[in-house]
Amino acid sequence: MSERQNGLPEDQIWPEPDLLYSDTVRELHAVIESDWDSLRQSACQTAAGRALWKHVVHDPLAGLLAGETYLKSFYEKIKKDRLNNAREVSGVILAVRTLWFDTKLEAAISSFGGAAQVVLLGAGMDARAYRLCCLKDSDVYEVDFCDVLQMKNSILRAAMESTSERQQLMVTAKSLNTVAADIRDNDWLKKLQIAGFVPEKSTVWILEGILYYLSHSQAMEVLKTIAHSCTLARTVLLADFMNKQSTTLSSSVFHFYSDWPDHLLPSLGFSDVKLSQIGDPDAEYGLLHDPLNLFNKLRSLPRSLQTHPDDGKPCCRLYLVQASGSPNQTIS
Repeated sequence: MSERQNGLPEDQIWPEPDLLYSDTVRELHAVIESDWDSLRQSACQTAAGRALWKHVVHDPLAGLLAGETYLKSFYEKIKKDRLNNAREVSGVILAVRTLWFDTKLEAAISSFGGAAQVVLLGAGMDARAYRLCCLKDSDVYEVDFCDVLQMKNSILRAAMESTSERQQLMVTAKSLNTVAADIRDNDWLKKLQIAGFVPEKSTVWILEGILYYLSHSQAMEVLKTIAHSCTLARTVLLADFMNKQSTTLSSSVFHFYSDWPDHLLPSLGFSDVKLSQIGDPDAEYGLLHDPLNLFNKLRSLPRSLQTHPDDGKPCCRLYLVQASGSPNQTIS
């Protein structure tokens, strides 16, 4: 069987999303669509991408947390890409990013002996605490706006009452703790500690799809706070960074960037930093092997280039970064 550029069999039909929601769940999602700003709504868009790439991303709750509108919109983009034989199908970056975070999280927890604190900053509609078995001995903390956490809980409770598939709605982590806080404020760490977080315990910090929504000063404060934890306990940071050109994709939404996060993070206190680009061997997962897709074309160019020499278009890059440190390590 031949393979398309996106790593899927040519004869595979992308299934339409499952839209079997209860009236209560539909009403809750209607509130999201009418009342939430674009930053909060991005959580549902991310969930929609995971739901529609379910052939590679295992997230049974993604469709429920995404909602009908975002699922339909994402599905139409994918259908259009397939009809046009696009080299990059909508959502492939999101699928790769999710798989990268899942893989690195599992490896980090394993390196800690199978248990750790896991903190998701800007958790949104993330469902890792419900779907990853590697968290069975770990305490998970989800930090986000109060209304986001309340809505997520309301959707899950409503689904629990209306479905027989209750097993997938059960938390797989040792514990799940929600922390209502805005990481743009200075009190989020204090609120995290009040919820039970212990700074002296080994911790994995997940910042997925969140840093570039912050201002430069806000993002730096968050990164400095996490870097300081390296002086207290074994610490792993998993985060994605946009380069400067990527912020031009939506100048009204994206703000913070770093062209060289592998230089930035050691300067803050991390002793070991590994950077990957979409399409690298550890950030490809069989989905991006076409040498002519956008991501592989960018990877072949020096990271210092701001525009592509072939067409003059901005070199928009997304970096996947793992940084770590501990009290007994020094920066090399």
